[in-house]
Amino acid sequence: MPEPGPTTVQSRLADAVALVRARTRLTHSETKSESLGDTADGVVPPNVEERHALVSPAAAAPDLERLLRGPSGLGTAGLYLTRKEPPTPGELGTPEEGTPVPGLYHHPLAQPDPVRVEEVSRRIKRWAVDEVQAYPPEWEDQFDGFSVGRYMVACHPDAPTVDHLMIATRLMVAENVLDDCYCEDHGGSPVGLGSRLLLAHTALDPVLTTREYEQPWAESLQSDAPRRAYRSAMAYFVQQATPSQADRYRHDMARLHLGYLAEAAWAEADHVPEVWEYLAMRQFNNFRPCPTITDTVGGYELPADMHAQPDMQRVIALASNATTIVNDLYSYTKELDSPGTHLNLPVVIAEREDVPARDAYLKAVGIHNDLMHAFESEADALAAACPVPSVLRFLRGVAAWVDGNHYWHQTNTYRYSLPDFW
Repeated sequence: MPEPGPTTVQSRLADAVALVRARTRLTHSETKSESLGDTADGVVPPNVEERHALVSPAAAAPDLERLLRGPSGLGTAGLYLTRKEPPTPGELGTPEEGTPVPGLYHHPLAQPDPVRVEEVSRRIKRWAVDEVQAYPPEWEDQFDGFSVGRYMVACHPDAPTVDHLMIATRLMVAENVLDDCYCEDHGGSPVGLGSRLLLAHTALDPVLTTREYEQPWAESLQSDAPRRAYRSAMAYFVQQATPSQADRYRHDMARLHLGYLAEAAWAEADHVPEVWEYLAMRQFNNFRPCPTITDTVGGYELPADMHAQPDMQRVIALASNATTIVNDLYSYTKELDSPGTHLNLPVVIAEREDVPARDAYLKAVGIHNDLMHAFESEADALAAACPVPSVLRFLRGVAAWVDGNHYWHQTNTYRYSLPDFW
């Protein structure tokens, strides 16, 4: 009887690993001629460390070991798929920084680097006010309360510089401005949302048209805050991203916009979806564009062949779904206090399964926990099956984003408070 061959997943990953190694392997002569000198801001150029780690096992051992071990220092505990030691009480901060949802499966995170938080906060406000006029003066307190600097520093502890952090921070603010102005309570409406989203998306994915019509389209990108913010944030992003990373981001933003449209259609029809329908929508209307750029923010690239693997896509989707349910749980009372009906998982469960609000909320906590366990299981399996340095670092980055996202929701007491269910 013949020996059983590798599984389909193992074969697919083996082929992908071989392709990535072939593309990144350097010849001995290239290695000699290439300098490892620092850049102006003291950061090794993206991918140089990884490429040299694949030159030869003997020469690359220290670098490879360091890559597999991952970054160290303040705020990097969340970069490990298996968390070995929780932060100390001093690192966790004070009780005033919020209470986690009881029973929610999460990993406590050390406070993000305060120096970076302050600098990112200063830069992003200058960009939002001076460069793109993202919000009027009366929204300033809400912008400050969003604490986007703390959010992004917590989510990207391996970012080599503040400039790298700003890539993610601008995109996050731009996405939030569009959500507020097009979908939520700062002028948003489901009516006509499709055309607004389409035109805003062209700020990310430029229109190629005739000369006669190119000028009015270009001028339209300055016509409102979401399009100004999208255009500017994307321009900064593509300066640092590879073409495949930029295309990946555009794809995930199209997914996000599709999710917005589904929710808008339900709002126009005054329809509460089934729970499974809501969860399907949330796989599109979720945080996916944020963790998917973790390699760009980290200053390296997960090759397109590896990013497109179904196993990697499952990991990213599960992480994004879990982090979005975190948002549903922490924003629950905020949305109940807002005008109109806001769909979130506890509300949909209560309506469709005819259970009290408390039971629905607790069931949503359990759904989140199941998604988190699935994410970590899939990530661990992928790391074991495909121990390529860029894959392992990307998986750590996604895990860090998951932890940072929860940290921000828990500690942002300006925006969120928990229901009185315990």
